[in-house]
Amino acid sequence: MLALFAAALPTAVVLQPVANMYSRPSTDADVVSQAIYGANVGILEQKDGWAHIRTADDYLGWTPLSALLPGKPYAAGGRVAEVQSLFAHIYRESSVTKHAPLITVPFESRLEVVAEPAEAARWFQVRLPDDRGGWVQAGDVSIEPKRLTIAETLEFSKRFLGLPYTWGGTSSYGYDCSGFSQMLGRRRGVTLPRDAQPQAEWSGVAAVDRQNLQPGDLLYFGASEKKITHTGIYMGDGKFINATTHLTPMVRIDDLNDAYWTKLLVAARRLK
Repeated sequence: MLALFAAALPTAVVLQPVANMYSRPSTDADVVSQAIYGANVGILEQKDGWAHIRTADDYLGWTPLSALLPGKPYAAGGRVAEVQSLFAHIYRESSVTKHAPLITVPFESRLEVVAEPAEAARWFQVRLPDDRGGWVQAGDVSIEPKRLTIAETLEFSKRFLGLPYTWGGTSSYGYDCSGFSQMLGRRRGVTLPRDAQPQAEWSGVAAVDRQNLQPGDLLYFGASEKKITHTGIYMGDGKFINATTHLTPMVRIDDLNDAYWTKLLVAARRLK
């Protein structure tokens, strides 16, 4: 029923590299999540220059209408290039020297491909959501990003070390803890719930005891199993990677045996 309802919603495409989603239609409200460039969202309501939107992971929030282009879905079929670098410049021509980039988009942005490079060529020609033409370097994108194994995902996660912790963040411009875990889940072909508490309670995971932890397991921290406020991914040998505000606000690797984390660990989960 939810899928049928979502399919009937008016759609829009995100035009900003990252669009904040607020709890109410005001920039004075708190940020609850984000939608990235080229993402298709459903519009539930419009009010005073704002849109109440639903993202692909069923998250709701308010975004300025100026960040969106209502209309047909973008990059929903045909050849699509997904950004694999942390960021990708999109240029007006196949040159990095003639003009500044038209826009710089984050990891996971999807782009409609107009022309693919010949073997050993360097550029993809793309159509942007606002119908402008653009060029992106082949080394920044993939036409068919492959699903990663647990070991590959953990190695891949190190590329994000040092990125800033950002409350509500879901992009390489800055992640929050659950946004980071959710992104790594997508690398494994799994769509986790957006927030930490629903992730821990999700039917797609199984409970794990601390003594039985394996690399790739999800760790949950808080006052209790019903009051989870933080998450990370176990890497093995007592280490885990997370987007945290503890000590240095960034994506970093921490030690589960540190007193700070040992006290807060309340649950662990393994993807089924």
